[in-house]
Amino acid sequence: MTNRTTVREFILLGLTDNFPLEVTLFLLLFGIYLSTLIGNMLIIIITQVNVQLCSPMYFFLRYLAWVDIFYMSSVIPKALVNIATGSKSISLVGCFVQTFLYLALGTTEFLLGAIMSVDRYIAICNPLHYPTIMNTHICSLLVICCWFGGISLILVACIPLFLMPFCGPNIMNHFFCDNGPLMKLVCVDTSFLEIIHFGLSVFSVLGTLIVNIVCYVKIVSTILRIPSTTGRKKTFSTCASQMTVVTLAYSSCIFMYIKPKGTIGLDYNKMVALLNIVMVPLLLPIILCLRNRQVQDALKAELRQWVGFFKKSR
Repeated sequence: MTNRTTVREFILLGLTDNFPLEVTLFLLLFGIYLSTLIGNMLIIIITQVNVQLCSPMYFFLRYLAWVDIFYMSSVIPKALVNIATGSKSISLVGCFVQTFLYLALGTTEFLLGAIMSVDRYIAICNPLHYPTIMNTHICSLLVICCWFGGISLILVACIPLFLMPFCGPNIMNHFFCDNGPLMKLVCVDTSFLEIIHFGLSVFSVLGTLIVNIVCYVKIVSTILRIPSTTGRKKTFSTCASQMTVVTLAYSSCIFMYIKPKGTIGLDYNKMVALLNIVMVPLLLPIILCLRNRQVQDALKAELRQWVGFFKKSR
């Protein structure tokens, strides 16, 4: 029993061995990471301080922005440090923590996305009952349930994985500790563990996807019945932005986790994982908020106040 786990660290092969390409990737990832932090923090600040953005939709967007910041930060900073220092190692505990945070935050994001779709469905299809149903207490409770659900589901999957023996090899063909490559390094048969992870992936990804599809089908059918052309365009533009982000997030995750085993190589999977980790949090402030007229007006108003404040302070 004392020799069950002999591995104390893992070696992450990263995205590439080409040094000039690594430099380019470092600068690109660093720029995208900073842009994502600034964009999502802008969403959080604007939706928090502006009274015009106090509706449930922006309440959920604020927490989705927080989740995206934590989600990206669970992977990208360590990847940047490894590229900058040339080190490819990560400790056993650090690998477990990164795996858990990545999966838990990703699952929480899917749950929040499903809640946001339900929110839009109620707002568009049942507008008279919307203020009663989506009150402050219910919205806060839904966010707490999303966090609790994401953490609980991933604990069920991760605890058995973390208790498995890792006797070597310790080389992982990835740029971060994902559950798939991590399971390949377990010294015993992981068939049952793979079934658990696959079942939870189907439940969390496909389950929330079904909720999104049902809500948007109902929304589209309601929009088509709106007599005013201007009203149809305005309502559909609000939902189209959210549907774009949802499509990108789900397509990449379904490809990575619910595809038939061994269909596509790990190198290609790394690119898809990078797209999911980097692009979705980056596109959230651009697609969902910065193209929204109400958010643009609120942002301009806040900027005018800040500029006026700094002028007075001088």
